[in-house]
Amino acid sequence: MQQPFLSLTNISKAYGGVKALEDVSLTVYPGEIHCLVGENGSGKSTLIKIIAGVVQPDSGRIVINGKERQSLRPMDAIAEGIEVIYQDFSLFPNLSVAENIALSHELAQRKRWVNWREVRAIATEAMRKVNVSLDLDALVGDVPVADKQLVAICRALVQNARLIIMDEATTALTEREIRALFDVINNVKRGGVAVLFVSHKLDEVLAIADKALIIRNGRVVVDADARELDRSKMTYYMTGRDIEESMFEWRGDPEAPPLLEVRHLTSRGNFSDVSFELRSGEILGITGLLGSGRTELALALFGVQPADSGEIRIAGKPVSIRSIQDAIANGIGYVPEDRLTEGLFLERSIANNLVARTLDNLRSKGPLLDADRVKTQITEWVRRLSIKTPNPELPAKSLSGGNQQRVVLAKWLASKPRVLILNGPTVGVDVGSKSELHEIIKRLAGEGLGVIIISDDIPELMQTCNRILLMRRGRIVEQFERKDLTEADLTHHLVAV
Repeated sequence: MQQPFLSLTNISKAYGGVKALEDVSLTVYPGEIHCLVGENGSGKSTLIKIIAGVVQPDSGRIVINGKERQSLRPMDAIAEGIEVIYQDFSLFPNLSVAENIALSHELAQRKRWVNWREVRAIATEAMRKVNVSLDLDALVGDVPVADKQLVAICRALVQNARLIIMDEATTALTEREIRALFDVINNVKRGGVAVLFVSHKLDEVLAIADKALIIRNGRVVVDADARELDRSKMTYYMTGRDIEESMFEWRGDPEAPPLLEVRHLTSRGNFSDVSFELRSGEILGITGLLGSGRTELALALFGVQPADSGEIRIAGKPVSIRSIQDAIANGIGYVPEDRLTEGLFLERSIANNLVARTLDNLRSKGPLLDADRVKTQITEWVRRLSIKTPNPELPAKSLSGGNQQRVVLAKWLASKPRVLILNGPTVGVDVGSKSELHEIIKRLAGEGLGVIIISDDIPELMQTCNRILLMRRGRIVEQFERKDLTEADLTHHLVAV
C-alpha cells in the first residue's frame, strides 16, 4: 500500500483560550489533489501554517514522508519538500520571471556568482514540467496575476516540491485563467507531486479535487472522496445549514423611463461605443474576461477614469461625470473589487468606516459632529446589513471578508445613492456570507435602487441579475435576459473568441 506523504493526527491549536483547531486529522498521498475547504475563520489558515512549520500545534502528531516530527520549522518543511503558495505569491516584482523561478535554487546552492545561462535553463525546465511558456525576461511586476501564479508553481517545482499548498489560488483569476491553472495542477499531479488546494469556491473544488477535507469552527466535519460530494452537501457541511438562493425576479415596468442611460460612451484604449439602460429596481450584470473593458467602464461611470465621449443620463437628465465628486453628486455609488486597499480604512474603526461618506450630513450646528446622529446611523447599518461584530469600535481589519464587504456597502447606502455599481461584490467571501450578500443586494433592488454588478462569477450573475451584458474587446457584444439563459450558455458565450 502506498505510503502517505503527509499525515496529521488529532492536531489542536488554541489562541488565548479560543480553539482555532480541535482534533484535526489529514492524510495526503503523493500525486493526489486534496482540497481543504471551509468558511473564513474555520481554521484553514492555521492548519496551513502548522504544515508549513510557521505555527506549532498544542497537541497532535505530524508525520512527513514516514518520519514523525516532534517539532517543525519552516526550513524543515521546505527541506521535506513542502512549498506554500500564499495569496500574494511572495515573488520579487523587480526581478525577471527566470530569476524568480531559479532564485531559491541558486541560494540553496550557495553560489557566489550567478550563471545566467543556468538560471534560464532551470526556469525553462520547470515550465516544461507543467507545459507552460512564459517570457523569461519579463519583470514579474509587469505580468498578469495568472502568470504570477504559474511563476510561483514553477519556483516550487525547482525546489523539488513533494507537496504544494495553494492558498485561495483563484481569487483574482478569470474563468479562463482558472481552467488553465487547473490544467497545470493536473500536470503537477501526474508528476507525482501532491497538491493541497485551499478554497471556499465549491465549483472549483468539485472540478479539481480527488479528496476534500471540510472544516467548520476548527473541527473536521467530513473527509471524503470528492466524487461523493455535490455543491449542496458541501454548502451544508461548511455552514451547518441548508442554503437555497432564489433567482432574482425584476417586477418593474420595462416601458418605464430608465434610471440610468448610457449612450455611445467611449474611453480610448479601454472601451468603445457602449450603450445600455438601467431601470429602477433592476440588477444588471456586466461580464467579460479580464481586459474586456468591464472594470474601466465602471470607473468611467464613477468618474475615476472619465470617458472621452458619449452621454450619460440620470432620470432623463444629461449629466457630466468628470470626477468622483460628480458621480456622487448625481447619486452614483461604487463598491470596488479590492475592498482592502480601495474600500476600507482598515486600521480605523468599523464605526468610522460606516460614517465616512456622510460626515457632512452628520454635523450639528458648526463644525462638530452630532454624536447622537452618528451613533444612530452606525447602529442602523450594523443592524440592517447584519454586520457581525461584538463592538463597532473595533478596527475594520478585525472583520471577516463578508462583513468587511457589508461595511463598504453600508458606507455607500448611507449616502442614499440612486445607482450602485458593485465590482466583484463577493470576491474572497465564503459561501455563507456570499449568499447573505446576494440577498441584501436583491432586497436593495426591491427598494428601488438600480444595481450594476461587474463580475465573471457565472453562478453569481445567474442568481442576482435579471439582465446580463457581455463585453469583449471593449464593446458590449451581447445582451441576455437571465430567464432565457443557463450557466452553461453564459459560460460558453463568456469564453468564446
